[in-house]
Amino acid sequence: MGNHFVAISQPPPGHGTLIVVIKADNQAQRGGVGKATVRVLAMVAALAVCSGANAQQVAPADLPVAPSAVSRPLKLTGGVSIEQEQPGARALTLDEAISVALKNNAEVKIRGEQERFVHGQQLNALNTLLPTISASGYARAQEINLAAQGFKPGSIKIPNVNSATIPSIVKVNTANAQLNVSQILFNAPALFLYRATEKAREATNWATLTARGGVVLQTGGLYLRILADEAMVRNAEALVKQDQLVFEHAKASKDAGVGINLDVLRAQVELQNEQQALVQTRNAVAKDKILLNREMGQPAGQELNLVDAIPYSDFNADSSDTALAAALATAYEKRKDLRQLEAQLDVAHETGVALKYERLPVLGVGGYYGVIGEIGGLFHGNFVAQGQISVPIFQEAQIRGQKQVAAAQETGLMRQIDGRKSQIEAEIRSSLLDVESAAEVLKVARSNVDLAQEALSDATLRFTAGVDDNLPAVRAQTTLEGAQARLIQAEFSYNYAKLVLARNTGVVETQYRTYLGK
Repeated sequence: MGNHFVAISQPPPGHGTLIVVIKADNQAQRGGVGKATVRVLAMVAALAVCSGANAQQVAPADLPVAPSAVSRPLKLTGGVSIEQEQPGARALTLDEAISVALKNNAEVKIRGEQERFVHGQQLNALNTLLPTISASGYARAQEINLAAQGFKPGSIKIPNVNSATIPSIVKVNTANAQLNVSQILFNAPALFLYRATEKAREATNWATLTARGGVVLQTGGLYLRILADEAMVRNAEALVKQDQLVFEHAKASKDAGVGINLDVLRAQVELQNEQQALVQTRNAVAKDKILLNREMGQPAGQELNLVDAIPYSDFNADSSDTALAAALATAYEKRKDLRQLEAQLDVAHETGVALKYERLPVLGVGGYYGVIGEIGGLFHGNFVAQGQISVPIFQEAQIRGQKQVAAAQETGLMRQIDGRKSQIEAEIRSSLLDVESAAEVLKVARSNVDLAQEALSDATLRFTAGVDDNLPAVRAQTTLEGAQARLIQAEFSYNYAKLVLARNTGVVETQYRTYLGK
């Protein structure tokens, strides 16, 4: 029996209700048109007729396909937006992946907000040294009881005025407007504290650059890992096809009476092992893409199509003393984490100098100028000009305690810098050794693959010619599988070792293409 799907649409007033019925029989469903598709087609036809189009009987295969909805960020409260998955697979190069990660990675965004926070503190410290100007004004209606203030109108004698009368209650409406100005002339601690905030902002900037370098390394490593896993998938698919042929040949030989059941069992076990490896490798690719999406700040379920090939180029990683000294000089200049510690040391030093001058006086000037008078009456100007000096007399415990804290921080940071330099040297030495060894392993792995392919070819020819059973072919197949897997892993290890070397040298953000040979 067929299936009827009904779409009901309400046209504009006065046009009645439109009902569109589309029938899908079993043949249409077997041909690939499912129930959900037919429902959509019914709705499309209904909307087309309601919009004024001529209703015609259209076969499901002739209906146009509705375009996919364009994904937009999901807006949340507080201005936060969450990217939604885009339809289809997104073509992605290594450069694009790194660019997107540097823009959307959560760690980079958090570092950017910390920079804004420190910049706000710097502006607050600067405001102490700048002049402060404010304007104020008011209008006031007052009723004053002179008797309550101690004035006795009957006891007041005014010369030459015998009939003067002074009321006990006085009403006054006044207005006042003034401009206030104050300026610090000398405040040594405030000056050095402002310089300390400048160094703090520089340290925060270096921390952001350090985070960006980590994002480049992580994103590049995940991209290379996915390329390696996809190569493993292709290798596993080829092995499955080849094992399928060996299994079919062994089965055909057994059916023809020239083979044995043991050959069939061996071939079937090898085929199923390769099928299991293929499933696991595909799962690894999917999981690595989830990690890459997360690193780029994209939806975890976004489909990705990595368009770059596995890069390869010989890299001269010389571990001699001369090359090591050059790499160390570059790292001491380019490593952002080291520069961050140096900036923090400058902050501690400036803070210590500010505390040293806490005993000095603070000089400032201020005052205001304005007008005051009775509303509707006479106004006149008034002003105040004043100088101010503040001298700390006894704050020894506080000042000495703060100086000890600043000195301890400065000494600790100096030791951290020395330790970081030693760590950098160890990391560069290790990276150079890793690159050298990975290059040698890669050469051997390529030679092993060539030899394993030759051995498999010989064993397969002997088996198909009936000279030998399929045991040597199965063993050769296993050997080739291991050799190809080691080659793919060696290529990944070599490229990743070069990325780590660039990271340890402090140039991964700008020179990762050079190190990878892209």
